Amino acid sequence: MKKIILLSLFVLFLLVLVFWKSNAGEIFSQENKQSWWQYQIIDTMKFSRDPSREKLHDVSFDKVINEQVAKIAATGATHVAIATPYDEEFIPILQKWVLAARKNGLGIWFRGNFSGWEGWFSYPKISREEHLEKTVAFINQHSDLFQNGDIFSPCPECENGGPGDPRRTGDIKGHRLFLIKEYQAMVSEFAKKSLKVTTNFNSMNLDVAKLIMDQYTTQQLGGLVVIDHYVKTPEQLESDIVELAQKSRGKIVLGEFGAPIPDIHGPLTELEQAQWIEESLRRIASIKEFLGLNYWVNVGGSTAIWQNDGQPKKAVEVLTKYFQPAIIRGKVNNTFRNPIKNAKVTYGIKEVFTDDRGSFALPILETGNTLKVSISGYRELSYPVESSDTELSLVLEKEQQSILENFLLFLLNLFP
Repeated sequence: MKKIILLSLFVLFLLVLVFWKSNAGEIFSQENKQSWWQYQIIDTMKFSRDPSREKLHDVSFDKVINEQVAKIAATGATHVAIATPYDEEFIPILQKWVLAARKNGLGIWFRGNFSGWEGWFSYPKISREEHLEKTVAFINQHSDLFQNGDIFSPCPECENGGPGDPRRTGDIKGHRLFLIKEYQAMVSEFAKKSLKVTTNFNSMNLDVAKLIMDQYTTQQLGGLVVIDHYVKTPEQLESDIVELAQKSRGKIVLGEFGAPIPDIHGPLTELEQAQWIEESLRRIASIKEFLGLNYWVNVGGSTAIWQNDGQPKKAVEVLTKYFQPAIIRGKVNNTFRNPIKNAKVTYGIKEVFTDDRGSFALPILETGNTLKVSISGYRELSYPVESSDTELSLVLEKEQQSILENFLLFLLNLFP
């Protein structure tokens, strides 16, 4: 009888050992590319909208488009913001921007509009009803422009056109209903085409957001508030985002953000611009409700981060540091050296869950904090992170182990 028991235990030990070895050599499954924010965007408005008619048939402009988009992609941006109007006249040049984005692996934030909403390019003004009809038709006629992961704004900075700014007209209810109606229509149209396109980037001035985006409206618009916001200090930027998130109970995206705006910041040197952006990003990086930003603008404005000849300013390096953060990688096993799936790994405000092989990859902006790993049935593990260069091998211990598990663990420890 003793021989049978010993033989059974030995076989069980071999099974455990084999299972451990079959998992020990597996590689990490997470993709190498990690971003700090869900939305990391750089805007091209000065080139994708302003000269749209002038460059409509200029073949040499293709090179400009491709070079600008390639530089944006190299920063680690997730999307490029394209502001080309949606009118049929401009579709050929819009297609060129879209093609450049796809070649460089970028999603697109379509943040153009119909020219008649604000009267661009001498187009006659259009009403809310006309705008909605045109937008639905645009999606149906040009669905090939979109792919999963894109963002589409039917009416960015909507207060600047149509019936007018609700701060002056007093038509707060009408403005809210129009945004909601368009949002619902866009969700429906993209769903019909089985496209997963985000449609609630209703960018607006902060003061308009405070007036329009109450909790009910924010909820009806998918829980997101997008503001175009330029302020003098990084401290003010941080406090405004926090205040708006609390008031609206929504997540926040900066639809436009950058420096210097001469009337706000005064003249800034290239170094001062980079320092202002660095301090702003450092402050907003720790806000849980903050989902991302669109830096305005790449080239051509006072806030530009590339010179007109394509040379990067110091601010490009700053954005790149945040868009392509350092990564902590590792694997979480139990004491039998088997991977633990769905363990929560947290570092500051960031959290991920381990995959089937116990692997994780987590973006970080600085070391010196504590990584925590937790899952039901196991003791929480705290691990001080001093470097992002190494791949961590972390072991979780069960809160309670049976006598058999303790014995097997003893056997495993005999053969480290």
